[in-house]
Amino acid sequence: MGKPSIGDQELALLQYLAEHNHASVGEVAADFGEARGLARSTVLTMMERLRGKAYLRRRQVDGVYRYSPATGPGEVMRSAVGQFVERTLSGSVSPFVAWMSERAEVSDTELAELEALVAQLQSRRKET
Repeated sequence: MGKPSIGDQELALLQYLAEHNHASVGEVAADFGEARGLARSTVLTMMERLRGKAYLRRRQVDGVYRYSPATGPGEVMRSAVGQFVERTLSGSVSPFVAWMSERAEVSDTELAELEALVAQLQSRRKET
């Protein structure tokens, strides 16, 4: 079984820490927390929960705990998307694809990424 699920706020915190690696609770609270109206104690609780779920690592440097993601940001996002598809879409990506097709603001870059993913899926299917 995979790692425990995480909420939107926890995912945002993980993304923040991926960009600000080896940050202390105080640093995260001052930047990430204040921007969202979160108290330092709330940020600490979130970070410790994420550490308990094995999403964050902590090490002491000069008497201060520094936190960093246990995995790369891509893995965290893939896990969150997978959980969303399983829980919300009952395992089917069709509703998401339908939503994407109706969305007007798909950039050329996003479209190229989607085409590359479809080509990759088709290639895998031919192999099996």
